[in-house]
Amino acid sequence: MSRLVMYTTRSRVSTTVLLLVAISACAVRPGQLDEELEQVRQEMRESEERIGEEMRALEDRMEHRISTLEMELNELRDEFEFELERMENALRFNTPVHFAFDDATVRDQDRELLDRFAAVISEYYDEAIITVEGFTDPAGNPQYNLQLGERRAEAVLEYLAGQAIPRDRMKAVSYGEAPERQVVPGAQGPGEEGWENRRVALVIDFSAEARAPVAAMDEVVTEAGQGGKEELY
Repeated sequence: MSRLVMYTTRSRVSTTVLLLVAISACAVRPGQLDEELEQVRQEMRESEERIGEEMRALEDRMEHRISTLEMELNELRDEFEFELERMENALRFNTPVHFAFDDATVRDQDRELLDRFAAVISEYYDEAIITVEGFTDPAGNPQYNLQLGERRAEAVLEYLAGQAIPRDRMKAVSYGEAPERQVVPGAQGPGEEGWENRRVALVIDFSAEARAPVAAMDEVVTEAGQGGKEELY
């Protein structure tokens, strides 16, 4: 509810500004200032209540969407054996999409899973932001591995873009050989060794969907402040 606190604070600031405007006004009848300030306060209270209701509705809606997506991806998990990690307003899809040593080519055997993933996202969650995370095993130079992880993430992003996920809803990042993200710590090639670490993960982030409602709430607060200001002049 941090956004609600932010808007509550903003409402209080707006009330303070209106109070200063009222004090500077002249030729008001006795009691008029108190009446108009009370009206402004009431409008601010109503705006805060509407914001709170909107935020609660948004949280409930996002929770429902994440739970629904979790159920659908669980079917893929059972079939393809991967880990699904729940985060705040997001899901991390630790895919069984792996790469050959020092290679960033999407393998034929991984295309079916990516096709199924793209179908679910395109049909039900086309407003979510998809982050493709690229990883390597710890063999070689760390800086080179960051670049290799980026190439792997970009390769998967390009493949998903070809399956109808808009490019502007995706981004690629690399963690290279980051020790804390290695599936099998220290396992590395060349050859088949360390294949578990040569992978990508897909993060489905719903927080972007909150931006439009939040912007609308901002307008509610602004309009309430403007309305009160006009009445005081």
